[in-house]
Amino acid sequence: MTTRPPASPALLVIAHGSRDPRHAATVRALVRRVRTLRPGLRVEVGFLDFDAPAAGDALRSLAADGVRDVVALPLLLTRAFHAKADVPAVLREAPAGMRVRQAGVLGPSPLLLTALEQRLYEAGLDPADKATTGVVLASAGSTDPEAIAVIADIAREWRRTGWCAVRPAFASAGLPPTEGAVHSLRGVPGVRRVAVAPYVLAPGFLPDRIARGAADADVLGGVLGDSPLVARVLLERFDSCRRFAADFTYPPARAGHFPAGVGGALPAAG
Repeated sequence: MTTRPPASPALLVIAHGSRDPRHAATVRALVRRVRTLRPGLRVEVGFLDFDAPAAGDALRSLAADGVRDVVALPLLLTRAFHAKADVPAVLREAPAGMRVRQAGVLGPSPLLLTALEQRLYEAGLDPADKATTGVVLASAGSTDPEAIAVIADIAREWRRTGWCAVRPAFASAGLPPTEGAVHSLRGVPGVRRVAVAPYVLAPGFLPDRIARGAADADVLGGVLGDSPLVARVLLERFDSCRRFAADFTYPPARAGHFPAGVGGALPAAG
């Protein structure tokens, strides 16, 4: 008698949501990219706020279709409040009988740094000028000190790939702002031009603030958006969660200190 392999879990991408319609459009484009990269994988999207479907409604829709195994992936770059509190709160309300595992957030990842670099080159930066360019790694910002520290770590790591200098900046809840980091880089020996790389996934209020702060920069990259590299990171987190989530309790003992993409299994409410 032939035993069928277990069905692959569905992937539920949980995005923040925004009043800006560009945000949801970009998220949906990224989800389409993921589906293209992994034919046969069911990939759905839900939002924490502003946009539809709400993440909880997306879970109930999957349950209504008979899906009993879900990997929920926070579409976030750092493990801050939304990943630690908002997403788990939604997942705890999953329909009875549904197994839900929370994957890790997207960052940090070398693929994301490559995607940032590609966005700068698409915006007109010459790759030959990398060694004489100072880059502002401009994130949305967070009140979570761990998330702020991660951005600073990413900036240090990115500097080692050949940039003249890299400075972190924050659109909210942190210093320096983008314009301050641009000004600071102008005084760094060896920096001949300044580029701003928005470390954000989709357009919206805070990315627009980053763009305004980049007014005196020489190059402003686009948001990460539906880059194929970002889609690959989503699938890496999905695969890691499938392989390793059962080895960890939920929530992780120390946020940010488990293998990238690894989350925990959540018992469904019921």
